[in-house]
Amino acid sequence: MTENKTIPEHRSKGRPRAFDRNRALRCALEIFWRHGYTPASVSELCRVMGIKPPSLYATFGNKASLFLEAVNFYEKTYWEAPAKRFASDPDIYSAVKNFFNESAQILLSPETPCGCMVVLAAINISEEEKEIIEAVRSLRLATKQMFADRLRRAIQDGQIPPDTDVPALSGALNTMLEGLSIQARDGLFQSELKAIAGHAVRMLPDPLKKSREE
Repeated sequence: MTENKTIPEHRSKGRPRAFDRNRALRCALEIFWRHGYTPASVSELCRVMGIKPPSLYATFGNKASLFLEAVNFYEKTYWEAPAKRFASDPDIYSAVKNFFNESAQILLSPETPCGCMVVLAAINISEEEKEIIEAVRSLRLATKQMFADRLRRAIQDGQIPPDTDVPALSGALNTMLEGLSIQARDGLFQSELKAIAGHAVRMLPDPLKKSREE
């Protein structure tokens, strides 16, 4: 869910004529989100993508490469811009408030799979799928690092106390973000999800009071 971390994409050797890669990835996203990585079959993926298995392998390499590219597509399409806005907001309190509010909108948007692709589709992956496990883990750690970097900048800017436990707080924010995905999957209304997301900013320490002379 950040703008920095991406997974190397497979370079295709060929693809069907008039092939819409983005459309195919959107279709694959839906299947991976609905079933998870392991239960999603190649035949079902090919059916919704409108291609034959040889075309899938020629274009994406294999199911694992398709999944990783679909995750990249999801991250860039839905989370890259919100992450950039979060990083550029000069005020940590509005940054957290706005990011989590926007996250609630994304997680329940009719245009996206319900809940975060990284959190939900990668559950219960076989231990043999080391590449996928590590790639998804890296994405999650990158999101936690995004929170940590922004909190440290807030300390430098004098917005939160210098003794703020950055690792713990960034971990708590990341855990809340992942938890919102589970809540979205459970069928909450967007108003309910936004109400939960609104508590994220309350996890921040009280703002430092600047002196009147400043």
